Amino acid sequence: MTTTLMRLFAGETLATPPIWLMRQAGRYLPEYRETRARAGSFLDLCFNTELATEVTLQPIRRFGFDASILFSDILVVPHAMGQKVWFEEGEGPRLEQIETAEALRQRPLRFDLERLTAVIRTVERLRRELPSETTLIGFCGAPWTVASYMIAGKGTPDQAPARLVAYRDPEFLGVIIDQLVEASIVYLKAQLAAGAEVVQVFESFASALTPRGIERWSIEPIRRIVVGVKEAYPGAKVIVFARGAAGVLGQYAKVTGADGFGIDWGADLGHAVKQLPQTIVSQGNLDPLALVAGGDALEKGVQEMLMVARGRRHILNLGHGIVPQTPIAHVERMMSLVRDGAA
Repeated sequence: MTTTLMRLFAGETLATPPIWLMRQAGRYLPEYRETRARAGSFLDLCFNTELATEVTLQPIRRFGFDASILFSDILVVPHAMGQKVWFEEGEGPRLEQIETAEALRQRPLRFDLERLTAVIRTVERLRRELPSETTLIGFCGAPWTVASYMIAGKGTPDQAPARLVAYRDPEFLGVIIDQLVEASIVYLKAQLAAGAEVVQVFESFASALTPRGIERWSIEPIRRIVVGVKEAYPGAKVIVFARGAAGVLGQYAKVTGADGFGIDWGADLGHAVKQLPQTIVSQGNLDPLALVAGGDALEKGVQEMLMVARGRRHILNLGHGIVPQTPIAHVERMMSLVRDGAA
């Protein structure tokens, strides 16, 4: 069976566009919170095939989204490279910092896909258990975004530690980026082999880069990932979500060879999609807080997306991940607006 999402990538323009939400498996769902409590730590949940499958399926059962994205985290890649990764409750990810070339020489990184066996098994299990009409999406973090965490040891407001490294020792940053490119290719190929139909590359920190930096540290590494994936799987579909890069979407589209581009909530959707050729699928970009607010904000946001979707291939989604305080009733309302409003 060809799913609605894959029909878009095959070239169809659909009267009712497909919809899924970034972070759709998460803390806004009571069933997720129950499963998360059973798992222990966040990483324990990512590496527990049974429970990771369960939380991935939960929003599909509840809302009937057109796509399901693997429940995992972008930082499982540095974990599989041998960097210590953990999550502090209420504070987010922490990593053993790698700030200098000397630190990297003392603790060399080597990607070991076997450390992600449980994640790949989750993909295999999801492919068996998902409804046939639901597209399975795999993902990884973009090298610049992941490197920013690896260097700083945590998320930072403006990625200053990684930006300073880019100025002071670009050769060192280049080594980390190169390793992440190769690791990401291997990881995404494994997800596709296990049953993913689409993969998404998350560039969460594109807005921290200068125009020259975005070419070197974001666009070019992503291009290499797309090439590496498509050499092994020519029919694979790749979406790039580069947050804060709406002004250079045309450059990403021209250089990377990706099949689709997500657009963040800070961009004017109509203007952003004009940068993309008709051959490319667009995605996004409802503000997650409009979904929290509901009412007029939600209805106007959905209507704007539906207007943009008319006449082009567009996936309805948020402009970033769904937030924990989102009312379930608002997600249900969004689904009815999409399914009824597009009919």
